[in-house]
Amino acid sequence: MHTAPPRLRKALVLAAGRGERMRPLTLTTPKPLLRAGPRTLIEWHLEALARAGVTDVVINLAWLGHLIRAFLGDGAGRGLRIAYSDEGPEPLETGGAIVHALPLLGDAPFWLVNGDVWCDFDFDRPVPLGAGDLAHLVLVPNPAHNPAGDFTLENGRIGNGAMVRHTFAGISVIDPALVAGHAPGRFPLAPLLRAAAAAGRVSGELHTGRWTDVGTPDRLAELDAGLAGG
Repeated sequence: MHTAPPRLRKALVLAAGRGERMRPLTLTTPKPLLRAGPRTLIEWHLEALARAGVTDVVINLAWLGHLIRAFLGDGAGRGLRIAYSDEGPEPLETGGAIVHALPLLGDAPFWLVNGDVWCDFDFDRPVPLGAGDLAHLVLVPNPAHNPAGDFTLENGRIGNGAMVRHTFAGISVIDPALVAGHAPGRFPLAPLLRAAAAAGRVSGELHTGRWTDVGTPDRLAELDAGLAGG
């Protein structure tokens, strides 16, 4: 009798940023609650995660976080259990957000998703971490606003070299061991990812489907028009 390969059951969706480049839209609405087509940005992620069998989602909160909590509730109507990691008035950046949320996430690897991107990525797959790996990054072809890219990808391994680089999609799998021993507080995740990649402990893949970094009102308007038109 064959046992199905394990799937990830937990995710951390990053939703604490101020969205300063999106102002004035984000003065009264947190960026993940901005609408793109028929749904808010964060709803697209939650629906995709639920379809893939994720059962528990942690959402970090800071700027206008009470509005996100009020909008999404406990997730029961979406087939999810949603918990909230409240960071206070100032967001802790990605690294700090993970450490702060670990009591809710536990010790197993989890999906990490930026709440301000839109992507048709399929989360329904076995845990992609190999033995000894600390992270798995989803990359996309470089958009116009990031022509130099972020990471190299060769034979499924992430690197920091100067060869052809791709852009980090804001979607990854993280083993909590990546931040083990790091003090709580505000800190970025990128240096830890680069150190792990240099040690050969980060895998990756290139997603060639649809992806948008909703970083400006113009990009949101373009995404909204495209989704509204099917």
